[in-house]
Amino acid sequence: MTKMIFVNFPVRDLPRSKSFFASLGYTFNPKFTNDDAACMVVSDTIFVMLLTEHFFKTFTKKEITDAHTATEVLVCLNEPSRAAVDAHLEKALAAGASESREPQDHGFMYGRSYSDLDGHIWEVMWMDEAAAHA
Repeated sequence: MTKMIFVNFPVRDLPRSKSFFASLGYTFNPKFTNDDAACMVVSDTIFVMLLTEHFFKTFTKKEITDAHTATEVLVCLNEPSRAAVDAHLEKALAAGASESREPQDHGFMYGRSYSDLDGHIWEVMWMDEAAAHA
């Protein structure tokens, strides 16, 4: 059985968040998208559930962390090349994201990072696996 992952994020303005991620090229599964949630398709097995804060609160008794002031998780996605990493970041920045840190270049691995509209940190990286194991 293939495993799937559904990462859930609270968002303050669902239409704005959907527009932001659509500008990065992501699509949404309409079967699991409504006024309270949007199912963003990252791949065949990876989905991000963007949940309005009031709906997100129905899944936990804990307070929601303000991702602009605290970090609870880092989400890292790979890209097929350094140029694709840069292109991904440029799209995110043009859509209103902010760069979280300086680019990291380790030769065999290159990565950049941005904070989305709600402050969630997205790492975008390329890695030459053959060189990493050399």
